[in-house]
Amino acid sequence: MTRLVKTLKHTKYYLQALVKWVTLAILIGFCCGVVGVLFHLGVEWATEYRDTHLFLLWCLPLAGLFIVGFYKLTKTEGQGTDDIIDAVRMGKSLSILLLPAIFVGTILTHLCGGSAGREGAALQMGGDIGYHVGLLFRMDDRDMRTATLCGMAAFFSALFGTPLTATVFAMVVISVGVVYHAAFIPCFTASLVAYGISLWVGVSPTQYTVAAPALELGTLLRIAVLGALCAFVAVMFCNALRTTRGFLSKHIQNPWLRVVCGGFLIVILSYLAQTSDYNGAGMDVIQRAVEEGTVSPVAFLLKIIFTAITLGAGYKGGEVVPAFFVGATFGCAAGPLLGLPAGFSAAVGLVAVFCASVNCPVASIFLSVELFGSAGVLYFALACGISYMLSGYNGLYSSQTILYSKLKAQYINAHTNAYHAGDVFQDHSDQTKE
Repeated sequence: MTRLVKTLKHTKYYLQALVKWVTLAILIGFCCGVVGVLFHLGVEWATEYRDTHLFLLWCLPLAGLFIVGFYKLTKTEGQGTDDIIDAVRMGKSLSILLLPAIFVGTILTHLCGGSAGREGAALQMGGDIGYHVGLLFRMDDRDMRTATLCGMAAFFSALFGTPLTATVFAMVVISVGVVYHAAFIPCFTASLVAYGISLWVGVSPTQYTVAAPALELGTLLRIAVLGALCAFVAVMFCNALRTTRGFLSKHIQNPWLRVVCGGFLIVILSYLAQTSDYNGAGMDVIQRAVEEGTVSPVAFLLKIIFTAITLGAGYKGGEVVPAFFVGATFGCAAGPLLGLPAGFSAAVGLVAVFCASVNCPVASIFLSVELFGSAGVLYFALACGISYMLSGYNGLYSSQTILYSKLKAQYINAHTNAYHAGDVFQDHSDQTKE
């Protein structure tokens, strides 16, 4: 009888936790779904309006001044995706004013031709919403972190229509090597709610039509080579973003002047390139690479340059869609040289460069299924594994921690971009021996 009473008490405890998190996740998912849809429609409108009003490119420096001023007004200057990661990893507080700042800043960047994505904004706005919903319910420190993850997953799902990828990505991107399993039901529930709202409004999920070749040893070897090349491209992309941001911050310390100089440089480069392919997110170029297999062989290099200058100068947006662009266009150009179909190589390149840039192989495999279907999942998994291993400890997010070595079962607990194979950290030696 005593054992039965204890079992019932334990069951009640778990049911209460389930009800609490499902309820909270529905609320977070609803809020992120509504704001996410508005953001998606805003970015779409900005892109379409810019395409028919080319003079807006000359307004980019002016938009940059407004962005800098708005961030100073809201006292959110310098805040970004790394701060959202720190909110989960270290319990760092977030300002609610980050939400309107990144919303307005990203739309203005897209409207006037800056090269940026939208998922960085999604992670920031989603994490901010989740964090403040947690505050509203007076949750403790650990639950606040889970609430932040819920928001990140929900907003990502609302924008891309990939609820499973969004859930897994939020669970693993903070600390590579650790999966926050307790966050699965909250994150998945919030992702489904946000995804449902986006579908109800009429936002189509991001999906592409691509044919996967039959499973053969020769093709597997070619995909492995492509995955290795994608690792190199991802490292180049991450280093370009980080180096450009550091260079501009050091040599043009005034943020007003920096954003104006960066804006005019983007204008000049756009006219030299004689195309608008590298302004905005470039989702149409990604679709062309995957479904038609026709892009410029230097498109990935130009996108890296445009994105590095845009974000380094202080404009707002994400890095993941540009990583998609870089991977898809590189794969489209390199695949045929390896004897692979251009469209399928573009799809593999997209996923592999994303994987190497964010250090999330499992989430990347789920992404391949939700974007391209399950037919070529073994090829995608191989490319992700190779690109993840060979990209080293580089990444888009410097606040991200990699807890275990990519080369051996060794605990390193190092920040992304601050550790390299062969480095020995004295403060980790004792932990490794345990």
